[in-house]
Amino acid sequence: MSISVISPGLATTVQDLGRPGHYHLGIPLSGALDQYAHWVANLLVGNAEDLATLEFTLLAPELEFQDDTHFAVAGAQLDIRLNGELVDSHTCHHAKAGDRLKFGFMKVGARAYLAVAGGIDVPVVLGSRATYALGAFGGYQGRKLCANDVLPVGTPGSRPVVGRSLAEPDRVEAAKAQELRVLPGLYFHRLQEVSVQSFFADTWSVAPEADRIGYRYKHGTKLEFVPREQPFGAGSDPSNIVDAGYPYGSIQVPSGTEPIILHRDAVSGGGYAMIGCVISADMDRIAQMQPGNKARFRTVTMEEALQARAAYRDRLQAVRQRLAP
Repeated sequence: MSISVISPGLATTVQDLGRPGHYHLGIPLSGALDQYAHWVANLLVGNAEDLATLEFTLLAPELEFQDDTHFAVAGAQLDIRLNGELVDSHTCHHAKAGDRLKFGFMKVGARAYLAVAGGIDVPVVLGSRATYALGAFGGYQGRKLCANDVLPVGTPGSRPVVGRSLAEPDRVEAAKAQELRVLPGLYFHRLQEVSVQSFFADTWSVAPEADRIGYRYKHGTKLEFVPREQPFGAGSDPSNIVDAGYPYGSIQVPSGTEPIILHRDAVSGGGYAMIGCVISADMDRIAQMQPGNKARFRTVTMEEALQARAAYRDRLQAVRQRLAP
């Protein structure tokens, strides 16, 4: 079983839940930027949640199914057409050999995920099928898809239910403005008090450079760091530190100009101060932000972050139960 790529879109890659456990070697998590969208797309077609899907970014591909299969698309709001006929997102559909799948522009949200029964069956590298393009491994030949690629599809483990659909409250949350909850970080104290207030009071815009490595945010206000004597091994700018590890979701502000939230393909360490970390429950929201979308940051405690993570997991478990065969 296979799928042919007619047109690859802007940045279409094979992704799964990622490859944790290698961060100490400089190998990032990778995997679907919107983990929830990946999960629910797989659940809709009866897949295990760790099977590989296709992640589309902003401009989706055109695909042709070479065999009869079942598929579902979850994530950003966009038109989905099977042989020219509009079909619903967050719903299981049947496709026949030779059918073509095309997409419109993403109206709200930045990423959508296509799951097919059996999953995209590329080789496993370090425990995952996720594409890590910077390292040129994983996924399909370690890169984003190109025209004429042929993607192998695995054997379905269970028979999907055509028409199975997610209720509106269970669908992927995508909006043109987001509130992102932040746990202050190890170097939060390096910001001047006026800049702390500005960081949380201002509205920030997603920059065009936002990608799987990191999301850059713009605003007219520069964040000022407390002056300090340059430590041995650190850069001269006040935002520099002696190299340290970068947690997933950490926020750095090179030279105080533009905060960058490190996402799933980011490097594991470097020499910029981490002023905070976006909580894990909100990282999917970042994945669905288009350039120009707005964000506000709100500080939370560790207890609140853990409660949000528990609520995220409870939501997924409730969806699992509702979609169980």
